[in-house]
Amino acid sequence: MNLFRFCSGLKVLGYFVILLVITFVAVSYYAVVVNTWWPILIENNHKALSALACLIIFVFHFLLIMLLWSYFTAVFTDPGSVPEHFRRELVVVGDSLEAGTSTEQGALGYCPKCRNVKPPRCHHCSVCQRCVLKMDHHCVWIVNCVGARNYKFFLLFLLYTFLETLLDVVVLLPSFIEFFSQAIKRSSSPSQLASLVLAFGECSKILYPIDAVLNLAFVLSLLCFIVMHLSLVSTNTTSVEVHEKSGDVRWKYDLGKRKNFEQVFGKKKAFWLLPLYSKDDLHNITSLQGLEFPTRSDIDP
Repeated sequence: MNLFRFCSGLKVLGYFVILLVITFVAVSYYAVVVNTWWPILIENNHKALSALACLIIFVFHFLLIMLLWSYFTAVFTDPGSVPEHFRRELVVVGDSLEAGTSTEQGALGYCPKCRNVKPPRCHHCSVCQRCVLKMDHHCVWIVNCVGARNYKFFLLFLLYTFLETLLDVVVLLPSFIEFFSQAIKRSSSPSQLASLVLAFGECSKILYPIDAVLNLAFVLSLLCFIVMHLSLVSTNTTSVEVHEKSGDVRWKYDLGKRKNFEQVFGKKKAFWLLPLYSKDDLHNITSLQGLEFPTRSDIDP
């Protein structure tokens, strides 16, 4: 029995995940802005505290805009698929395909499921049911594959989500400490503490510690994920290719840390932190299209 056919169900799950992301953003917005710092801004007469509230609200909205921009760009950008008429001189060998002549961009392959030639670094996604250019992984959070054309947007989504959730944790920490300090004073056992947490005061008061805990969990998990992907970017490797590399041999697509970074984020520094590319980068950096990739032999003949 082919278990991969059940992977298509992840697409349905993905749409619920989008709703979960929107719900999480809404809860954080309510806890941080509506119930905490906006009242301080409009009601407090202390200039320093009002200035701090203004700064926090501004940074929160800036990160939120960048987060949502990066997220929906990653969701709606096609990671790249093999062009319909992508063909070169090839020799069929059983269910595989070998290049009749080697190319500078690497050996071509053949996908028996799609029954089509595939360029280097291209892999078949069992969820999307197609080959994806420079596939990294299928991400349930964006209901899409992460590939050549949306990898940067995915990484920016991780970065801005990390910064936003870290900000949430920091600004909600006083409310978190106050909530549990009062709950501990009123309880004499762990079970009573748990019941007090569920029955403590107004709903908005309960929201602070819950949101702070959720954000803290997100911060820690996102930090690990970001470190992992930074390591992959620094060696010009995808999550799939980690298992293809030989341990003692330098990866043929490893061009050096700066060039590896530019293969994902482009050369225009002004666009590095934005979920878009300059026209020059799209035209001059072939890897951003996902069909051809420079190797070490191209820069170190």
